[in-house]
Amino acid sequence: MQKFATFFVFQVILAVFLFGSIQGQTIEPRKGYSPQIGAVVEMLDDLKGRVTRSVAHLTIEETDFLLDEDANRVGAMILHLAATEKYYQVYTFENRGFTKEEAAKWKLAQDLGERGRKEFVGKPIEYYLAIWEEVRQETLRLLKTKDDKWFKAKVKGSSMNNHWAWYHVMEHQANHMGQIRLIVKRAKG
Repeated sequence: MQKFATFFVFQVILAVFLFGSIQGQTIEPRKGYSPQIGAVVEMLDDLKGRVTRSVAHLTIEETDFLLDEDANRVGAMILHLAATEKYYQVYTFENRGFTKEEAAKWKLAQDLGERGRKEFVGKPIEYYLAIWEEVRQETLRLLKTKDDKWFKAKVKGSSMNNHWAWYHVMEHQANHMGQIRLIVKRAKG
């Protein structure tokens, strides 16, 4: 019984550290957004917060750590999340892909690989998080201008609707969150 009580207290402390408080785990639509969009905004921000808390303390060496020769660095993956979110901004709000100028800025972060391993190195984690935050603020601004009717509508020239597109952004972030946490654990030894 003593072990269980100690374990339970540890879990409560861990929950407070990771989530900030012990409140019910619920999704409520963010005020200022239509109901369905507001719920997705809450989920997007929850994921971003969890990824950010996982990496915010990293040194440059940990941010640049490579798990193996084919892996991506944590900083590069944060930039990848920002690039993917940026792509879905132009895809869903403007019904287009990247312009030539946008592709020059974002394509490498979207693709990563060998070039990304060489390019995205030597910067503090705050650099990558600031770029993602800037992209997120634009996402929030744009989503605020839309309603649930738009969310349900198909993306022009596509079989997906806007809701599915933003769900995909969320699932993409969740997938990389697990990958990032594994790399952080290995970087710390």
